[in-house]
Amino acid sequence: QVQLVESGGGLVQPGGSLRLSCAASGLTFSRYVVSWYRQAPGKARELVATIDSAGSNTNNDGSVKGRFTISRDNAKNMASLQMNSLEPWDTAMYYCKAAVAWNKYWGQGTQVTVSS
Repeated sequence: QVQLVESGGGLVQPGGSLRLSCAASGLTFSRYVVSWYRQAPGKARELVATIDSAGSNTNNDGSVKGRFTISRDNAKNMASLQMNSLEPWDTAMYYCKAAVAWNKYWGQGTQVTVSS
């Protein structure tokens, strides 16, 4: 059974940092492209960052460029999202997705709240 489990969310003040983790099991993780998405209340889910299966190419949405960094460790079946300079508009539920061909798997999400 495939599982993606996110962790690392929480409450942080504006300008602070958080590191989200996505632990994968039940799949050959190194074959999958991993993405982080977020969804704020009342808004559509949006793509935040993507990393290819080898970890050699990454892509960030313009709104987080220079602040968020996606990475992965295939030996540990884990992906991470380092988030710096957080702002209130970064508040959302953050989800990890692993995809290859027609297979897509989602985690249950971890809440990030940026507030003073």
